[in-house]
Amino acid sequence: MTIKTAIVTGAGTGVGKAIVKALLGQGFKVAMVGRRRDVIEAAAKELDPTGTHTMTLPADIGDPVAVAGMFDQVKASWGRLDLLVNNAGIGAPAIPLEELSAEQWLAVVAANLNGAFFCTQQAFKIMKAQSPRGGRIINNGSISATTPRPHSAPYTATKHAITGLTKSTALDGRPFDIACGQIDIGNAATEMTRKMATGVLQANGSTAIEATMDAKHVGDAVAYMASLPLDANVLTMTVMATQMPFVGRG
Repeated sequence: MTIKTAIVTGAGTGVGKAIVKALLGQGFKVAMVGRRRDVIEAAAKELDPTGTHTMTLPADIGDPVAVAGMFDQVKASWGRLDLLVNNAGIGAPAIPLEELSAEQWLAVVAANLNGAFFCTQQAFKIMKAQSPRGGRIINNGSISATTPRPHSAPYTATKHAITGLTKSTALDGRPFDIACGQIDIGNAATEMTRKMATGVLQANGSTAIEATMDAKHVGDAVAYMASLPLDANVLTMTVMATQMPFVGRG
């Protein structure tokens, strides 16, 4: 059986780490990308103690030169790329939008949108040229890709943009057997959602504790999307905690 290869961004913690674990369980080799070398190396050692099915690539995905080097390294080491998971993302402080600095806005755009685009570009270059041709790209959206939380303009704007990127990628990839889909995640239990246990601001101005779910379910969902043959695609999937505020945030 041919071993498939994947790149997962934001792979060292939370949802990204859960995705890597699920893909390793399916027999993928996974290049783990993250900003902090120590974090992704620790995660790789935990998930792949022998180091035979992972590589770690510390990189700032908002830097197109760093992204190109990262993809070149995967191609040189493994010969091909079957899957890209654009998972990395950050938020800005939950403050009124007029109080956000330009630097805070640009940092979120760089990580959430620019990084996904730069990675998608490099994946296309490899997937179009390799034999067998093609591959799959899965973008991490959010419930915020359709409905915002209060004081979340940078995060929400970039996640809405990810939906546009997903659809354009799916369309532009069709002639080259490149499938693209998006997973919208609601309240996976990670460091990012820890504050939900003590209460977060709601759309009506109240504060409420919100239910979460195990991030494993996100990893399993991505693994399912990745398991499909290239003539089938999950364009959009929503995986959310059942008891969290509904998709309209109510």
